[in-house]
Formats: sequence, C-alpha cells, structure tokens
Amino acid sequence: MAETLLSLYVFVLSCFIGYFVIWGVTPALHTPLVALTNAISGIVIVGALLVTGFQEVGTTAEIMGFFAVMLASINVFGGFLVTNRMLSMFKKKKK
Repeated sequence: MAETLLSLYVFVLSCFIGYFVIWGVTPALHTPLVALTNAISGIVIVGALLVTGFQEVGTTAEIMGFFAVMLASINVFGGFLVTNRMLSMFKKKKK
C-alpha cells in the first residue's frame, strides 16, 4: 500500500510540475517542445510494445500495454499534425 501511495504522490507532483513548466514556455519554443513530446511518446510506444511482447506477463499488462500504445500513437500523430500546421504558418504564401 505504501508503494502505491508513493507512486500516486509522484504522479500528482509531476502533473503539477509539468503544468507549470509548459505554461512557462515562450510561444517561440512551442514547436520544439511539441517535437520533443513526440519523441517521448515514441519511447513510450517502444516500451509498451516490449512489455506486451513478454511471455511471462499477464493479461492485465497486455491490456495496459495495448492502451499505452494506442494513446501514445494518438499523441504522436496529433503532435505531427500540430507541428506541421505550425510550421506551415511560417512558409511564404504564393501570390
């Protein structure tokens, strides 16, 4: 029980820290920040695929791995779409 409570504390604190760090970023750095979160989501996908591929893990780990892959994939593809849209704003417009 103590390990679960400690993990919950770490999760909640990391949510608060992440929120305040993101809001402190200047608008000029949002595109590199999105690209970095895409890379982190790619690492999550690789880790989730590894977890779901192990033979000795149970059904719960496979289900959680499936949802981790699904949610991280949505994050990666959405991040690429947002990054592409942001970068297209800086292109010169054709006359």
